[in-house]
Amino acid sequence: MSREEKGDGQVSGVATVGARRKLLLGMALRRARPGSGSADVFLRERTAMTNWPDLTEILTGLPWAVVGAVATRAYMPERATQDLDILVIASDAREIRTRLEGAGFEKVQKLAIGGAAWRSPSGNLVDVIVSEEAWVPEALRDLRQDPQGLPVLARPYLVLMKVQSGRAQDLADAARMLGFASEEERQITRALFARYLPDAVEDLESLITLGRLEAGETEQQSFP
Repeated sequence: MSREEKGDGQVSGVATVGARRKLLLGMALRRARPGSGSADVFLRERTAMTNWPDLTEILTGLPWAVVGAVATRAYMPERATQDLDILVIASDAREIRTRLEGAGFEKVQKLAIGGAAWRSPSGNLVDVIVSEEAWVPEALRDLRQDPQGLPVLARPYLVLMKVQSGRAQDLADAARMLGFASEEERQITRALFARYLPDAVEDLESLITLGRLEAGETEQQSFP
C-alpha cells in the first residue's frame, strides 16, 4: 500500500469503509468492459523488478508476511510502490521493534492503521502493519512466495485484507488478483469472507466479475 492508500480519505463524502467500497464498485461495474487493453502475456507474467529487503533472518521464529503492493506481484503484474509492507501479529510488536532497532532500522513514524514505518540501513521504507484481526494468525501459517522469494499472504487472505481497507487501489488490486485466480481459490476466498467479512460477500462477487472481465475469462476458462 502506498502512503495515499493508507490514508483515511473519503469518497464523495462517504465516510464508512463499506459505503465507500460499494460506491467505487458500482462505478466500476457500470463502466467495465471485457478485456484490459494489455497483452495477455503481460497479464500472466510474474516479475520482481525491485529487490526489497528480506527480513527473514531478522524476524526468525516470528510469524510475518509481505502484504500490500509488493505482495500482489505474486498474483498479478508487478506495479510500482514506494515501500515494503509487512503484516505481523500485535502480540509480537515489541519484539519486532527490538529486532529492527538491533538491525539498524530507524523508526520514521506511526501508521494510522496500526504499526509504524521504518527506514532500513539501505534506505528502503518498510511499513510494519500490526494487526489484531482474527484471521491474521491462520493467514501467517499459510504463506506463498513472490518471484523474489519473499513470504507473502496466500491470495484469498491478501484479497480479504485489501477489501477490508476499502480504498480504490486496494479494490483494483483485489479485482485483478481474483481475475487470474482459479475457481478453487475463489471458493476459498468466498468462505473466508463468509467467516470474517460477511458484510462484503456481495462486494466480493462484484470484484470477481470485474476481475473476470479484465482477464477475458469465459465459463470454460480458469487461470492458475
